[in-house]
Amino acid sequence: MSRTTRRARAWRIVGAVTSLAVTALAVGLTQLRSRPDEPAAAPAPAVTPSAVGASPVVLNATDNAFIQLLIPMNEGALALFDYLDTRPAETDPPLRAAVERIRAAHRSEVRELRALLAAAHMPEENIHEGHQMPGMVTDARLTELRAAPAVELRSGTVALIRAHLEQTVVLCRGEQANGASPELKAVVARMQEARTAELDELARLPDPVAAGAGG
Repeated sequence: MSRTTRRARAWRIVGAVTSLAVTALAVGLTQLRSRPDEPAAAPAPAVTPSAVGASPVVLNATDNAFIQLLIPMNEGALALFDYLDTRPAETDPPLRAAVERIRAAHRSEVRELRALLAAAHMPEENIHEGHQMPGMVTDARLTELRAAPAVELRSGTVALIRAHLEQTVVLCRGEQANGASPELKAVVARMQEARTAELDELARLPDPVAAGAGG
C-alpha cells in the first residue's frame, strides 16, 4: 500500500471518528433535555413575572426539561383533585382537606414555573405529551379511577397522589444536582420541602375503612 493511500485511509478514519463523536454529543444533549436530573437549595420568595422581569433568567437544558415536565405533572394532579370535587361531599373529609392544601400549592407552583419560562423567553411545550411518565396523572389513569368500584376510590386516589408527590421529589433532586438557574433552584427547594410535608400528611391520614371496621 502506498504512502498516499495509507494517508487517505487514515484521514477517512479520523473523519468517521469525528462524525461519531459529534453524533454522540447530539444524542447526549437530547437525552439531557428529556431526562431531568437532581437538587438542594435554600427557600426564597415566590417567583412572579414582576419579580423576574428586571433581570433575564437563564435556563440550561436540565432547567428547561424540569419545568416542561413539572407543569403537566402538576396539571394532571390538579385534574385529579377536580375530579374528587365531583364525588359526594361527605366522602373522607381528612383526605379532602389535605387535597385542598396540596391543590393551592400546585397552582402556585405552576404560576411560578410559567413566570420563569416567560422571564427566560422560552415557550412552554409539553414534550412528554402522550407518555405514561412515572408519577403523572394522565387521562388514562383518571379514566381507570372513574371506572373503579366506589370502595376503591380512596385507595386509588391516594396511590396516584403518593406516586405523583414521590416522583416530584426525585425530579427536584435531579434539578438541584444538574440545573443551573438559581431562580429555579429556589423554587425547587420550596417545592421539595412542600412535597416531603405533603407525603408525611398523606401517610398520617386515618383510613376510614379501618376506622369503620374498628368501630
